[in-house]
Amino acid sequence: MAKRDYYDVLGVSKGASEQEIKRAYRKLAKQYHPDVSKEANADVKFKEVGEAYDVLGDANKRATYDQFGHAGMEGMGAGGGGFGGFGGAGGFEDLGDIFESMFGGGGFGGFGGGGRSSNRARKGNDLQKIVTITFEEAAFGTTKDITVNREEECTKCAGSGARSKDDVKTCSTCSGSGRVSQLQNTILGRVQTQATCGTCRGQGKEIKHKCDSCHGHGTVNKTKTIEVKIPAGIDDGQQIRLSGQGEAGVNGGPSGDLYVGFKVMGHSFFERDGYDLHCEVPITFTQAALGDEIEIPTLDGKVSLKIPVGTQPNTDFRIRGKGIKQINREAQGDLYVRVKLIVPKKISDRQKDLLKEFNSLEDKSDSIWSKLKKAFK
Repeated sequence: MAKRDYYDVLGVSKGASEQEIKRAYRKLAKQYHPDVSKEANADVKFKEVGEAYDVLGDANKRATYDQFGHAGMEGMGAGGGGFGGFGGAGGFEDLGDIFESMFGGGGFGGFGGGGRSSNRARKGNDLQKIVTITFEEAAFGTTKDITVNREEECTKCAGSGARSKDDVKTCSTCSGSGRVSQLQNTILGRVQTQATCGTCRGQGKEIKHKCDSCHGHGTVNKTKTIEVKIPAGIDDGQQIRLSGQGEAGVNGGPSGDLYVGFKVMGHSFFERDGYDLHCEVPITFTQAALGDEIEIPTLDGKVSLKIPVGTQPNTDFRIRGKGIKQINREAQGDLYVRVKLIVPKKISDRQKDLLKEFNSLEDKSDSIWSKLKKAFK
């Protein structure tokens, strides 16, 4: 079955703000939660809502989805994280807020508040970097070295946060789960909720002596230089994803991703429209009237363009395959050339005489001249 549009799933417009998307998600998650809802297929709808929010609640994933649709989500983990498809957009954290408002506690059925700081493996934060490149670099592709500040796993303690492995022990309060159970009276009766363990702060472990390098965090902030291969054909506002180049994961989870966005500088001669290029070239009256063959600059050299006899001002000519290369394809856009008639501001007496003679010989029986004469009768 084809997936529904994520905006339709949440019942919001494509221009919805982050807060509008979150409110819609919270409302529907409450409505369809299998432990609360009596509706048919509530579990399916609950998962669908979570998958939609996983994408639309994440700025990077949302931008990719807006551009490429469901196809752009393949390989990005959309709907694949956590329970029922709740992943990068906050998932358990937002469920925790929902159940806290429903039941007044720190979680429900093992999810929610306790989950937001438990000792489960979690993917690291995604990062974003904007890079400015020239028009030619975007057209032909290039390689750039970029620097990012990110949290990396501490090499001294291998992410444990302890001075040695003997300094780490399982939390005696929560037995390593990172959560403690509580019984709470709710509108649905007596419910067992879970909260973050106060002893280990949800990490499931206690550290006797902290690592001297990371001071118990397990990660250190570093400036990293990364080589980015920019594909030919990239356009202004587009981005690429570098998997695993974000911040270090938590509790053995995978690193986040780095999204590199591009700001492409303009060109003094060409204007870009997708993969096509547009430009204007001047021609004289005699070239337009008598025809000519002129040279046209392109991004990879000059080409000849034939100007037919009687070419009119602002005529567009199409030169195939002289535009921008399409990303990851051999196909290439076209170059559209518009000719602009240049009228000389100064002419010699000899030129004046010749133009007067030409004017007297010019055929003005064309329909446009006839319409003009009729307009003034």
